[in-house]
Amino acid sequence: MARALGFYSALGLAVPDGAGEAPQVQIDTTGGATLGFLTEAMMRQVYPEWVQPVGQRVTFACRCDSAAEVDAVYASVVAVGYQGRQAPWDSPWGQRYAMLTDPDGNRVDLFAELS
Repeated sequence: MARALGFYSALGLAVPDGAGEAPQVQIDTTGGATLGFLTEAMMRQVYPEWVQPVGQRVTFACRCDSAAEVDAVYASVVAVGYQGRQAPWDSPWGQRYAMLTDPDGNRVDLFAELS
């Protein structure tokens, strides 16, 4: 839990103090969405039939204010030891785009309009 929350904190989300020790955490985003996290133990407690998923489960895309912000956020997250999946590039669909991987293997994208 602590490593996953550290990743999302490095992205700039407001992770509550002490959340790394909690079995369940919710992080509200500025856009109104809420990210929810459960430890494996808590997941098994509330859903005994649960098994660890295989493969890509979700992609979380974060809109940045500018292409420069995409570059800066990507660099800062990678600099503190998290995995970059694809360094920033100018996409054919008109966005500055980058891909990261969170500690649980989920893809996290950063993007901003190029215009």
